[in-house]
Amino acid sequence: MRRGGTEAAGAGGPADGRLALPRASGLTLRQVRLGSGLVLCAYVLTHLIVHALGNASLGAMEAGLAVKAALWRSPPALVLLYGSLLAHLALGLYALYERRFFRIVPAEIAQLVLGLALPALLVTHVVGTRLAWSLEGLDRGYAQVLYGTWIAAPWHGALQVAGLAAAWLHGCLGLHYWLRLKPGYGRAAPWLIGLAVLVPALAVLGAAQGARDVRALSAEPAWRASALGIRHMGLPDQAAHLLAWRDGLLWGYAGALALVLAARGLRTRAETRGGFVRVTYPSGRTVRVPRGASVLEASRRGRIPHASVCGGRGRCSTCRIRIADGEHGGSLPPPGRAERAVLERIGASPGIRLACQLRPERDLTVAPLFTPHAQHGPAAERAETGEERFVAVMFVDLRGSTRLAEERLPYDTVFVINRFLSAVGQAVRDSGGSVNQQLGDGLMALFGLGPEPTDPGTAPKAASRDALRAVEAIGVAVERLNAVLAHDLGERLRYGIGLHAGTAIVGAMGDALDARFTALGDTVNVAARLEGLTGPMGQVAIVSEAVYRAAQLPAEDLQELTLSGRARTLRARLIAARDA
Repeated sequence: MRRGGTEAAGAGGPADGRLALPRASGLTLRQVRLGSGLVLCAYVLTHLIVHALGNASLGAMEAGLAVKAALWRSPPALVLLYGSLLAHLALGLYALYERRFFRIVPAEIAQLVLGLALPALLVTHVVGTRLAWSLEGLDRGYAQVLYGTWIAAPWHGALQVAGLAAAWLHGCLGLHYWLRLKPGYGRAAPWLIGLAVLVPALAVLGAAQGARDVRALSAEPAWRASALGIRHMGLPDQAAHLLAWRDGLLWGYAGALALVLAARGLRTRAETRGGFVRVTYPSGRTVRVPRGASVLEASRRGRIPHASVCGGRGRCSTCRIRIADGEHGGSLPPPGRAERAVLERIGASPGIRLACQLRPERDLTVAPLFTPHAQHGPAAERAETGEERFVAVMFVDLRGSTRLAEERLPYDTVFVINRFLSAVGQAVRDSGGSVNQQLGDGLMALFGLGPEPTDPGTAPKAASRDALRAVEAIGVAVERLNAVLAHDLGERLRYGIGLHAGTAIVGAMGDALDARFTALGDTVNVAARLEGLTGPMGQVAIVSEAVYRAAQLPAEDLQELTLSGRARTLRARLIAARDA
């Protein structure tokens, strides 16, 4: 079972997207997009917070604006802000160019459309504030901006609200796709959703309250002369100059969009001239796509169900495929850095590739390893998107089963293995776990798949303590079985346990007639590798420090272990056999 367990956790069980990928030199486009997006999100957040101060008073808004200016108008902050803006905009245009097929989930379409619409929605506001100060030296605070956008030209105010709402929603969607596979996101999500709704709502209310105060003040000639004078609002030629800048930026952005769309058309034409590749699936269906398209894009174009938890970003391995051609597709393009890191991280066997990253240059036959099928009910949804849960994963393996089979009749061997699996499985169930898979002469058990408790913070503690009780219960159960079989076997049954805890993607995996609910991910991989070390290290169980930490129990005599496929060591407790 040891070999089977490793394969199930490696080539057969996708990681959950939380891969601790080995560090590589240089930045990837995804890292640049994430970093620039976080900077822009921070700027939009401070902007909305200052807006929200209008619920207190116009003076509070002006004071908040002074603090915001001190934060973002220093030379390093301006370089960071404008650099992030240009980088994020350029990467957004590149994403539009790069994507070949748009049969994707609505939220991803919304994120792309909102991002592309932002420059057009916000350019008037940016020119009237930031560029008015940078180019013309016009000192415009909230009094002037609110007067111009809510009183003099209300449609500017509506445009500003739409732009800020689009920027906030675009940022929230991006943060969701980044964080959804991170530990603890499920527990923090309700609070984050509350903030995502509360912040823009308070900002709009604050801006409306501030505009109401400005409207009242604008009835006073003295205030109008002071607040709406030339020093703040500028001369007609300055207004014309800023208007020209606005139009130039809009035309420039429209030209950039046109160039991207034209480049897409030229690429499609070139790819069409360069020929097509045919991707054949186990069902016998063949999808014809231009050279340069990924296998995942071929599946989407052909409406062939294909799991992809991270949405094709190369952050997980749920879209992995097995190359069914001879020599494991040796003539295919080699994996890029991102794909190679994922494949190495999960210990994938030869012939396994990521469908979202593989762009074949010739006809290819593939077999998706985890294909969601058209079903009804919650299981189908979990198979498509997965659900992140904290679980404790246990692998149990009967040692010496090969020698046992050599020395006994086949039915006798099956009888002994079944008695062992029955004893272990009952111990797992009595401890609060469930036997998720039976793998030859061993099994995989999961703890923490029951209903979510009222307090989500107690789930890791309960699951981990149940798993630790199961380690002891299995020892007792196997001792009893050894006593029963001592006369027939003439030797003791020995076994190994690997136990690890953490978040994993759980969902129904399999075909339409035999879908099984299971857990996939790095937590599963680590548990399988820990079990694989019990034999060479002469231990009955190896329990990771993460289990004791989640159970809120002290762990003694921890040792640093190096697991295959992992760059970092892992601390674990080694438990010797009772008769050792």
